[in-house]
Amino acid sequence: MRKTTIPVGYIPLVDAAPLFVAQDMGFAAQEGLSLDLKRAPSWSSLRDMLAFGQVDAAHMLAPVPVATALGLGSAGAPLDALMVLSLNGNVIGVGRDLAARLADNGHDFDFADAHKAGRALIKAAQSPLRIGVPFPFSMHAELLYYWLSALGFPAPQNINIRTVPPALMADALRAGEVDAFCVGEPWGSISVDQSEGSLLLPGSAIWKRAPEKVLAVRRDWANSETALSQRLIRAIWRACQWLSDPDSRILAADLLSRSGHLDLPADIIDRALIGPLTVTQQGLQRNAPGFLEFHKGSANFPWRSQAQWIALQLASRMGMERGEAMRSAAEVFRSDIYRSALRGTAAELPGASSKLEGANERVTSVPAETGTLILPPDRFFDGVIFDPYDCG
Repeated sequence: MRKTTIPVGYIPLVDAAPLFVAQDMGFAAQEGLSLDLKRAPSWSSLRDMLAFGQVDAAHMLAPVPVATALGLGSAGAPLDALMVLSLNGNVIGVGRDLAARLADNGHDFDFADAHKAGRALIKAAQSPLRIGVPFPFSMHAELLYYWLSALGFPAPQNINIRTVPPALMADALRAGEVDAFCVGEPWGSISVDQSEGSLLLPGSAIWKRAPEKVLAVRRDWANSETALSQRLIRAIWRACQWLSDPDSRILAADLLSRSGHLDLPADIIDRALIGPLTVTQQGLQRNAPGFLEFHKGSANFPWRSQAQWIALQLASRMGMERGEAMRSAAEVFRSDIYRSALRGTAAELPGASSKLEGANERVTSVPAETGTLILPPDRFFDGVIFDPYDCG
């Protein structure tokens, strides 16, 4: 069968793994596809590559399609999320000076307690706190704003968010351009290996099931290439399923380490895939259960409520009408196309396309299109529950 080639953009991060796996392990070929993977130097350039047709799909920060729908940024074309590629996978870290002040104040870098870590950071910080993130419209920024504001350190007033490409985060620390950072792996671990940073907290400690990256496409492409979109979803869904198998992790780390992909040592990729992470320059190691999830617990389903949570954060900060923003965002996560693509497969499809975010304190059964499915805990660190049905 003749294959259809789809140009797909990515940033060199561990959570781009589903794209590499789909191509290299034959899942794309099963759908008659070949993924022409194109590496981008920054999130802004990748967004522009997608918007202006240099690629048809992209490994993308979950808030970017939402921000575009709200008229934020300059995407150039409406973008949709066909599926979620990964949950969490970010680390919050600090530079050497801030790490020393934290240690002097008695912080133990337990890498688990968002309340304790946040209070310690606020006490040690010199205002304004300069924090590097890969892009302004990112879960990195949203989780930081949410976390610090909830602890009484109003953001963005008391923090200065600076955009730093992931691969340059350690360099920004070295140059004294930022005091702290939030970045996807392996770039946080690399800052530790280069003795420039220490890891304070995983993003999963702030929100256990935060949507991190999505498979983004232009809306006109999604609507005109429906069958192709569905084939692409199925190929990448199978790749995500493969990645969730613990027996796949050694091969996955080796695959990602290759020069055509991340071009990094396999052992540093292993840390993000299976842990533990090295969190200080002295070699302290910490486990982070649920640090990065590619598939389990319906991780790939594009919940419209996730898009609405992102929209609420953006609208609140930008002074926009919140209800209108949430309604616009709900159309961006294309649960309709995802459902059509995966009906008739082994995929568990929820009965609804929105849910209460942060409501599951423990493993919970919810209705599915057929039977029930199990959703893992998804709590926010402060116990708040987001109701997507309350649009103001």
